[in-house]
Amino acid sequence: MEGTGSFGAALSCYLLAQGVDVFDVNRFDRTDRRRRGKSDPLDAENAARAVLSGRARAQAKTGDGPVEIARMYKLAKDSAVKARTQAINQLKAVLVRADPQLREELAGLGNAELFRTCAGLVDDSLNHETGEGAVLHATHVTLGLLARRIRQLSEEVKDLEGCLTRLVERHAPQLLEVVGIGPDTAVTLRITVGDDPERLGSEASFAALCGVSPVERSSGSRQYRRLNRGGDRQANAALHRIVQTRLRVDPRTQDYYERRSKEGKTRREIVRSLKRYAAREVFHLVRPVQS
Repeated sequence: MEGTGSFGAALSCYLLAQGVDVFDVNRFDRTDRRRRGKSDPLDAENAARAVLSGRARAQAKTGDGPVEIARMYKLAKDSAVKARTQAINQLKAVLVRADPQLREELAGLGNAELFRTCAGLVDDSLNHETGEGAVLHATHVTLGLLARRIRQLSEEVKDLEGCLTRLVERHAPQLLEVVGIGPDTAVTLRITVGDDPERLGSEASFAALCGVSPVERSSGSRQYRRLNRGGDRQANAALHRIVQTRLRVDPRTQDYYERRSKEGKTRREIVRSLKRYAAREVFHLVRPVQS
């Protein structure tokens, strides 16, 4: 059984190293939790019952290979991208209330030129504490600090992207040969699969893990399948990017879209089908069928 949090992840890795079977247990029934409450003994009992009854059959990820390395790099990259976006928004918010003359000087510049100009804003001739130029000096200092922070974070993102690209080229180069899959998308899908892809029994299980397996919602004579709102949403977004790229550049995907449109299918329904096909293709690339 696998716990939650960093301690649970470390415990599961230790047990896997010792040859002990480790299973993933989903969140328990909310009705039962409201009725019985929550505590560590109750969680352990519910997890044991789920394993013994066979409801919890998913094997846990090992987390001891190149995929775990990629996950760490991607975690750092996503954090740097988020911080850079926040710094960019703050810099532009400062410009909105900046001195009109300064705002006019910086108006019309592209992002790269704007950040380069702001990084060099230094004016030591102004009074730092009082006087008419105090606010302008504070504006210069703030814009310079934010611009240099953006530059530093951009360099971090570039370095981490290089690390992720080298990992994919070494351990999963077959993914980069597929139309619509770049290094970032390949890393996201590999993280979803894990270092032990053999734990996924079929491509249908991988589709469910990515949240692209259809969910029946039929009633009477109407046969209908709705969107699957479960699964790994990062992997779902990666498959969505693959489909959107193929709709722009892949002739086969464009022909399929035209044919299904003539059958009366909506764009949303066609995209869902294409995401399911993309999941099947990715699964057979990351987990080759053995004879």
